Amino acid sequence: MNNEQISTKDKVSEYLFVILGAAIVAVGFNAFLFPNQVASGGVSGISTILHGLFGWNAGLVQYAFNIPLFIAGVFILGKKFGLKSLVGTLALPLFVILTEDWEPWTLNPLLGAIFGGIFVGMGIGFVFKGKASTGGTDLLAQIITKYTGLTLGTSVLLIDGIIAVSAALVFDLEKGLYALIGLYVTTKTIDIIQLGFSQSKMVYIITNRENEVRDAIYAEVKRGVTKLPAIGGYTGEEKPILMVVVYQTEFTKLKQVIKTVDPTAFVIVSDAYEVLGKGFKRA
Repeated sequence: MNNEQISTKDKVSEYLFVILGAAIVAVGFNAFLFPNQVASGGVSGISTILHGLFGWNAGLVQYAFNIPLFIAGVFILGKKFGLKSLVGTLALPLFVILTEDWEPWTLNPLLGAIFGGIFVGMGIGFVFKGKASTGGTDLLAQIITKYTGLTLGTSVLLIDGIIAVSAALVFDLEKGLYALIGLYVTTKTIDIIQLGFSQSKMVYIITNRENEVRDAIYAEVKRGVTKLPAIGGYTGEEKPILMVVVYQTEFTKLKQVIKTVDPTAFVIVSDAYEVLGKGFKRA
């Protein structure tokens, strides 16, 4: 398969991710969020509130917001959004309209917030994998950032916070709290879709028995070790840090090896995502 065929296959896959993601978001909206009046941020949250106030069709409201915001984004932020983001902007309200007659999958607001957040997060995560967006308040946040100097995260939080407060005022305080739950679940699900569940641990080891610890890891755990140059902040002495990445199933053994060789070693552990290379997933 030549490079041109691979490129075409990648582009098709990206469009499929965008369309699939938009469909999943719509299912989450109509099956969980909308029937329980959970306005968990974004244009979908705005459409839920406006339906509650005026009875307006949610899909048409989303079109009414998404299309002007996309056009404004192109003019204000430049033509970086491309055709895929336009597809996402148009596909999401379409799928919302196509699934608006579905029976709710639950009428429990808490379950609606949790599972709606999962579906919306999954859908947006797939859209991001397709290197696109569904438009809406994401574009508005970027415009606010450009003219106010606020960070993008702060702008998104500001918009979603206003939507959650509006939900509390239009419906009741409890619905506003459910909206915050849905928003939190959505953001965490997006991270999982983009990064995956952590299956590896990255371990930093500071030890006075550097060579012995390194050799024990080679022999017992059979993992490579990287030596990072470092200087002690208090002593000013050079004290290299050993870094090793292992699967979670190997982590307990690694701890035992370190403790056996140097019980006083200082060890820092963190989750590692998308570990690529020899011994792990291929790039």
